[in-house]
Amino acid sequence: MGEILVLYYSRHGATEQMAQHIARGVEEVDGMQARLRTVPAVSTVCEAAEDSIPTQGAPYANIDDLRACSGLALGSPTRFGNMAAPLKYFIDSTSSAWLAGDLAGKPAALFTSTSSLHGGQETTLLSMMLPLLHHGMLISGIPYSETDLMHTDAGGTPYGASHLAGVDSKKPLTDAELRLCRALGRRLATLGMKLGT
Repeated sequence: MGEILVLYYSRHGATEQMAQHIARGVEEVDGMQARLRTVPAVSTVCEAAEDSIPTQGAPYANIDDLRACSGLALGSPTRFGNMAAPLKYFIDSTSSAWLAGDLAGKPAALFTSTSSLHGGQETTLLSMMLPLLHHGMLISGIPYSETDLMHTDAGGTPYGASHLAGVDSKKPLTDAELRLCRALGRRLATLGMKLGT
């Protein structure tokens, strides 16, 4: 059975909820399963060690999760139009997988959550693509055949799934955002299956 790694960082819970719905979409494809993983927060003043098991949510990712996956869904809240530091910190530690070509030829997709509608959803998704392109991954977005892209008044972009969380980060995912998350998961799993990665 193929496995899609759904790797994310979430501070207020919205990105985690998106990850869970992307995982549901993955598991709608016969022969594919999802592996949910997160990354720990990073210290602003020094390198700090977290317990190896988080107090709640998905387990922390490690390099073997990347090596074993058939595809990757990468998610982060927006931080000034870019991915959050904890996810970037993890990605920066993947040079051994890059040197070995472990991710080359595998499909990847992206997702994000922002406080404001024009808070950098698309630039965050684009910035998350860059290291994946260096790894040789094949980037997949969401096609406009998913008609929610044409009608959304919240999140949703062709670059990947997105969510408008609101200034207080408490807006629930809309029905359209949920459908787009599941569609992204199905698309990624289908690509992983076809590519046989």
